[in-house]
Amino acid sequence: MATETGRVGFIGLGVMGEPICRNLALKTKLDVVAHDLDPRPLERLAAQGVRNGGSVRGVVEGAQVVFLSLPSGEAMDELARAADGLLAAIRAGQIVVDLGTSPVHATRRLAQEFAAHGASFIDAPVARTRAAAEAGTLAVMVGAEPEAFERVKPLLAAFATDISLCGTVGCGQVLKILNNMLLFQNVLALCEAKAIGECMGVDPKVLFDALAHGSADSFALRNHGMEAVLPDHYPLKAFSVRYARKDLGYALLLGEEAGIGLDGARRVERFFDAAIQAGFGEHYWPVVSRLIERRHG
Repeated sequence: MATETGRVGFIGLGVMGEPICRNLALKTKLDVVAHDLDPRPLERLAAQGVRNGGSVRGVVEGAQVVFLSLPSGEAMDELARAADGLLAAIRAGQIVVDLGTSPVHATRRLAQEFAAHGASFIDAPVARTRAAAEAGTLAVMVGAEPEAFERVKPLLAAFATDISLCGTVGCGQVLKILNNMLLFQNVLALCEAKAIGECMGVDPKVLFDALAHGSADSFALRNHGMEAVLPDHYPLKAFSVRYARKDLGYALLLGEEAGIGLDGARRVERFFDAAIQAGFGEHYWPVVSRLIERRHG
């Protein structure tokens, strides 16, 4: 079992990490020990019995599985290689699970370094929205050896309803990065369709409702289109343009490695860069809709 000691570690309690950690504590009834540089989520999670580990080492010691929910692959690398970081604290038999979106090459390199310590490092990036994280209905794309996957799967089920083993280490990241690349392009198309419809006298709500009953129906339409683009609602402290731009950059790297130009992704990149320049960098990323509206009045 993944939980011989009854303890799970969790590092990174941001937009997605906090609700994921909460679900782990509530649904597994295990001893969950967490760490974050911001004390506020730790204070909130104390109500669900999550204990403050105080440091990376304080989380890692005694935990068979340690989850990471960090903002980038660069942050993950820094946490792993710091003098008091994960590689310094890890011991044989432990599993480290990266729930964030990270470059494939960095993920595979770290897996080799953890293996040298007798530990496993696997990628399990989560997909869907913060609301899904709160409800425990995320999708998880896992890159791992089958044995490690079976050990962590019961824990993943505490916050996810769709869990897929995608291949060996790094394959989960490939699928998550491509998932986001496709989502970004779909939402950009929805933003353009909304702008055209309005110019032609079609109410945006009527437009999106009609699309939802046709072959253009999609998760992107029902969530990002109807919940963000239609009401023009792009809050702060959500999945921001800057984070989306980071993930898109990982997709472009994959395209370069595969020798595929990714023209559609490059077009999204231009919109993300323009949104950041326009001061929307910290807003929920479908805010690119406002750029289209500005350009066309």
